[in-house]
Amino acid sequence: MEAIHKTIVERIDALAETLLDVSHSIHAHPELAFQERHACELLSNTLEAHDLPTETGVFTLETAFETQINADQTGPTVAVLAEYDALPGIGHSCGHNLIATAALGATLGLQAVQEQLPGKIRLIGTPAEEKGGGKELMARAGAFDGVDAAMMMHPAGVNLASMPCICVAEVEVVYHGRSAHASAMPHKGVNALDGLLLAYQAISNLRQHIRDSERIHGIVTEGGQAPNIVPDRAAGDFYVRAVNEKALAKLKPRVQACFEAGAKGSGCEVEVNWANVDYLDLKTNWPLAENFQRHAETLGREFMDWEELGGAGSTDMGNVSHRLPSIHPMLAAAPSNVVIHNPEFAKWAGSEMGDAAALDGAKTLALTAADFLLNAELRAASAKAFEVSKGLT
Repeated sequence: MEAIHKTIVERIDALAETLLDVSHSIHAHPELAFQERHACELLSNTLEAHDLPTETGVFTLETAFETQINADQTGPTVAVLAEYDALPGIGHSCGHNLIATAALGATLGLQAVQEQLPGKIRLIGTPAEEKGGGKELMARAGAFDGVDAAMMMHPAGVNLASMPCICVAEVEVVYHGRSAHASAMPHKGVNALDGLLLAYQAISNLRQHIRDSERIHGIVTEGGQAPNIVPDRAAGDFYVRAVNEKALAKLKPRVQACFEAGAKGSGCEVEVNWANVDYLDLKTNWPLAENFQRHAETLGREFMDWEELGGAGSTDMGNVSHRLPSIHPMLAAAPSNVVIHNPEFAKWAGSEMGDAAALDGAKTLALTAADFLLNAELRAASAKAFEVSKGLT
């Protein structure tokens, strides 16, 4: 085992320049969900250049891809997942260039020992994590069928064995009114913006009466064309979050009622378009997460207790974790006072500290994947933990 670990680490170190070139290129070309064509092509071409045939447009998504190591082997299968979409206006402020690079490096590291691994490795490129739930869409198309464990790493300001995650539902709301001259004939108009703002205020009031673990937040995306025209259309995007799927199912109708109240109060018509995908809470597979942490600690990383972090985000990796043993650890790519989804974090995602997180992530993912394939006891513990986690929050 030690010799295999050593070979993996040496391979990743030897490819460091190539891997970081990929990271920097993705960082310099941020692409939104479902539009990640540069990243998909770059990652695929890099894999092909290292003798790993890669298929793009897999599992119904144009910018998804997959390659396999030991594809013809029987035995356990582990999937390493890559994300590479960015955020509107603030680029790679979630550091997905580092996620993609870590997954790429892990796969190339495992390639160096493929003849010694009694199972299959799949690198799956999963678009649209920030919006649209790409992993859930791919899962419905069979992306994770036959996979025994899935793993990825995420950058942050601290090192964590798991990311605190809750469920989220995305919803777009559109109000339809009737335009009129706002001064000469306001009585002829029906103000769509009034409908949206009434709903926004109703949601603000609702926030006083929801659990501490629940969140509702949104923005106005359309509010009218000019002050002297009664807006005939207004729109907004909202996220509704809860600790688990059952709690989310109870909260969504209360938010729906706020949207409908806005329509009734303003005389508008309203469309409430809930997204096709809800992001589920993350069921961390702790035997795998603890294995990942041990390897990362040998690289000099110190971990904090994830429960001390406070707050929680959401990820479509949660949907994967409800299907099979999964981990979503976080490695520090920025100082602890720099938070993700902030423009400052995008700077760090392209820095030397970000580079170190990508390379350390590649090594720890590869070592954890190798352990999973080689260690029957780890696989058994992982499977047992997954069974126990079913139905738990």
